Amino acid sequence: MNHELIIVLDFGAQYRQLIARRVREAGVYCEVMPHDTPVSVLQDKNPKGVILTGGPSVVYDPDAPIADKALFHLGIPVLGICYGAQLMGYVLGGSVARATHREYGKKLLTVNPQNPLFEQVNPNTVCWMSHTYYLNSLPAGFSITASTDTCPAAAIANVEAKLYGVQFHPEVVHTEEGTQMLHNFLYNICGCKGDWVMQDFAQETILHLQQKIGNKKVLCGLSGGVDSSVAAMLVHQAVGQQLTCIFVDHGLLRKNEGDEVEETFASFNINLIRVNAGKRFLSKLQGITEPEQKRKIIGEEFIRVFEEEARKIGAVDFLVQGTIYPDVIESGTKNAATIKTHHNVGGLPDVIEFSEILEPLRDLFKDEVRKVGAAIGLPPEMVNRQPFPGPGLAIRVIGEVTFEKLEVLREADHIYRSEIAHAGLQDHIWQYFAVYTGLRSVGVMGDERTYDTTIALRAVTSIDGMTADWARIPHEVLERIANRIINEVPHVNRVVYDITSKPPGTIEWE
Repeated sequence: MNHELIIVLDFGAQYRQLIARRVREAGVYCEVMPHDTPVSVLQDKNPKGVILTGGPSVVYDPDAPIADKALFHLGIPVLGICYGAQLMGYVLGGSVARATHREYGKKLLTVNPQNPLFEQVNPNTVCWMSHTYYLNSLPAGFSITASTDTCPAAAIANVEAKLYGVQFHPEVVHTEEGTQMLHNFLYNICGCKGDWVMQDFAQETILHLQQKIGNKKVLCGLSGGVDSSVAAMLVHQAVGQQLTCIFVDHGLLRKNEGDEVEETFASFNINLIRVNAGKRFLSKLQGITEPEQKRKIIGEEFIRVFEEEARKIGAVDFLVQGTIYPDVIESGTKNAATIKTHHNVGGLPDVIEFSEILEPLRDLFKDEVRKVGAAIGLPPEMVNRQPFPGPGLAIRVIGEVTFEKLEVLREADHIYRSEIAHAGLQDHIWQYFAVYTGLRSVGVMGDERTYDTTIALRAVTSIDGMTADWARIPHEVLERIANRIINEVPHVNRVVYDITSKPPGTIEWE
């Protein structure tokens, strides 16, 4: 599977995944690699172009990540973004200084539309800045191609050497014509044709799996989430009944979700073993209130159940996992600040005997996984399933998890999701769910005083979950949801709506 390649060199940027996704969305395959990848390795990969990310460092600090100067003399087009632009200028003989006026947020950008990076871009456009330092003198052969009122070198270029730098962030949606700028770099400057198509990827992957697996046995731990479902479906279409899926239902799924997973895979004639282990997980969680302890207990028990079922099957040759590209990026970076530790219930043990792990989605972002799922025939309700934590509802029940609390939460969450769908908002909100807060408050229902449970509603808009804003759900929709929950779900007398963004909050409550 040889595709045109753009390499994104990571200098510790929080936006590194977003840069890569924007390139993929433009129809060009890209990979994120550490900033200190040897130039010889980059050359061997034969990229059409290289993008240098931003980062939190200052280029002239002794421990700042630096690019090899040889990179800029390969004849390969390079685009430096923010720190990447400063680094390019600094390494090639320019200088960087602390800005008198720091720039954060939207700024009016004046560009030279004759420059190849700004073709079909309005001479005056809006960009998104986030920097304290700037290029105050340029290397030989470079010229200024864009500026703001406080940043004279907002973009620089050496067209002959195919080197371009921008102080702003074209990858974020706030840069109004950033998509056009990236398109110009990929197609006009790097000469890409655009051969990254998910339908083609699916067929190529199925063929590769057929050749790899042959007539051997394959085992897959299926959670019912998008990633494991698409991975399982790809393998099934490659080798059919040689695949067995183990679906550990830990009793912490949303209403009817376990049945829906089973029905979906039964309709595709996939070998599926469903293990109903809800009572087992609840017994392990009894008396546990600390969120991290809950996660560890659930993860450990998941592995134990999986092991027990796998032993019944006997020896298998391959183990399928739904690893996706953000997992690979997060495990392979050194300079990025750690924002969050991810906990995945689907982590499988290495004591089961198999010859190799298959990760057919390890090169894909989540939105690409969804496109592959649609291309191979998975139903929309599964392909578009919103992000759901591995520990399930256990971390949406604050405090100790009990069957009674789960039942209340399941019903409230079901009403919430059904009303969002009824209002036609499901495609406009990145994630939405109910939380059993564990708080009790005074209320009046009929002529009686109540002292009962508070349910919180959470809904956010986001691109990749790294940052998020609370969703502006119309008040009449919120009113209808709250009325239904209070009237239809026992032991609930209050509903609140969470209007916290990320940061400072997180999307989940635990």
